[in-house]
Amino acid sequence: MTSRSLSAEINPSTYGERITVLSIDGGGIRGIIPGTILSFLESKLQELDGEHARIADYFDVIAGTSTGGLIATMLTAPDENQRPLFMAKDIVPFYLKHSPKIFPQSYDMIMGMNALVGPKYDGKYLRKLLRKIFGARRLNETVTRVVIPTFDIQLLQPAVFSTFEAETDASKNALLSDVCISTSSAPTYFPAYHFRTKDSEGNDREFHLVDGGIAANNPALLAMKPTGIVFPGDPASLPAQTLHYGKYVVLSLGTGTSKVEKKYSAKMAAKWGILGWLYRDGHSPLVDAFTYASGDMVDLHMSLIFRSIRCEHNYLRIQNDTLRGDTSSTDKATKKNLEDLVKIGEDILQKPVSRVNKDSGIFEPVENEGTNEEALTRFAKVLSEERKLRRQKFKLCQPSSVNY
Repeated sequence: MTSRSLSAEINPSTYGERITVLSIDGGGIRGIIPGTILSFLESKLQELDGEHARIADYFDVIAGTSTGGLIATMLTAPDENQRPLFMAKDIVPFYLKHSPKIFPQSYDMIMGMNALVGPKYDGKYLRKLLRKIFGARRLNETVTRVVIPTFDIQLLQPAVFSTFEAETDASKNALLSDVCISTSSAPTYFPAYHFRTKDSEGNDREFHLVDGGIAANNPALLAMKPTGIVFPGDPASLPAQTLHYGKYVVLSLGTGTSKVEKKYSAKMAAKWGILGWLYRDGHSPLVDAFTYASGDMVDLHMSLIFRSIRCEHNYLRIQNDTLRGDTSSTDKATKKNLEDLVKIGEDILQKPVSRVNKDSGIFEPVENEGTNEEALTRFAKVLSEERKLRRQKFKLCQPSSVNY
């Protein structure tokens, strides 16, 4: 039995006790931060289960938006042996190598002006790179299930690509490269992306897509149900739903924000017109606003869910809201800034576990929880134990003649 078929057979509701979820925010080059964290987590899993352990072996669902969608796809796209194409430790070197070509800095001032009348970057290098890496691989081939949001600018509604739907709806079984390009097509930075798929009867279906951050920059809630559809209503008030949520173990990784810097104010924003909201000092206040807002709303909701069922330890959110200057940029791909982001990713491992204050929006340390590194080490142990449990139960349920 192949790794993919074994993974598909080990249904958490049948063979395990938990449903494991990894969620990765959008954020351009700041994807280096979750990349660093995932490299550490994978190293701890390898200490427990051997050098062949991979992130995708331990999560039922990996959700990612924009740069998070790229990371999710890198970790789940299959190689010729149906194993993950990339290890977690490959993510940061990938960003260091390719970011300067995806976001060329040679003509920064000219590109800043271009963003006022068209996309800042043409996106050609990114599109060529992703097509080369992922080739003909499609969404239904990932080694574990993924959920990747985009936004259809023609229909003015989210278009969420998931392995769940790809397995039953041929029109949603897009090329992985098309999904990654689409979820990364940030307005003002890259052109919108158009592609077609065919349904089971051979009819064309068109997609006109931009960055998934417009719909869900933090995609954790999208991964909280196999279909990618969230339960309606307030989970805290619905007993049946809270019982369901109690099975989840969620690791949610942010890409950093500049909240502490407080770089905007009402006095400044009161003077902005269209151009002011779209571009200011190398940033887009409008893009910052909707990505930060959507990410925080999801985090607050997730915190409420797990607090209401007294399972706060089942949800670990790692975020840094102290970025300043260039490090808060999504596209400042200079050598120095990329190296600074690596250092930030390493430093966050040593910082205390924190949760967002719903009034200030700032992350505050949680008493007696230790550092993020210690929390991830505990998390790795939970993931390892869950995987071993599933394998044991799966083996007991199979005829003795089956060899996998």
